[in-house]
Amino acid sequence: MNSNKPTAYNNRLGVKGWVYAGRYTFERYLYLGHRLSGLGLIAYMVLHIVETANRMRGEEAWAALMTLFASPLFRVIEYLLFAAAVFHAMNGVRLLLTELGFFLGKPREPVYPYSSSIKRHRPLTYIIMALAGLIIILGGSSLFFP
Repeated sequence: MNSNKPTAYNNRLGVKGWVYAGRYTFERYLYLGHRLSGLGLIAYMVLHIVETANRMRGEEAWAALMTLFASPLFRVIEYLLFAAAVFHAMNGVRLLLTELGFFLGKPREPVYPYSSSIKRHRPLTYIIMALAGLIIILGGSSLFFP
């Protein structure tokens, strides 16, 4: 019997396995948020190109589209886009600093139980996410209260 044959058991969770992080840490949920915000920003870029191309349909079509975009629903969507961009950028800075080795501390001898470097850069995570939250709140105030 061939043991290399894939079975249904190998991918039994499907999309739920991609979204549900189980007993993972805060960083795992940031990873998921980074993925989703990146996909959202890519979708926005495509829609922005389509929206800009609508200018070729004439001034009336452009004015109708701009009237639609001035509605309260699109103000909320614009705020969510802004929040996704800020989160994605700030989490990217956190990942860059972590991957470059900042905030990891001095190397330690590998003695069981092994220490995790996550606890050493966790304060950086909290600081950057608090800063992102502050920017999102302040940016939202300018969007909703001009």
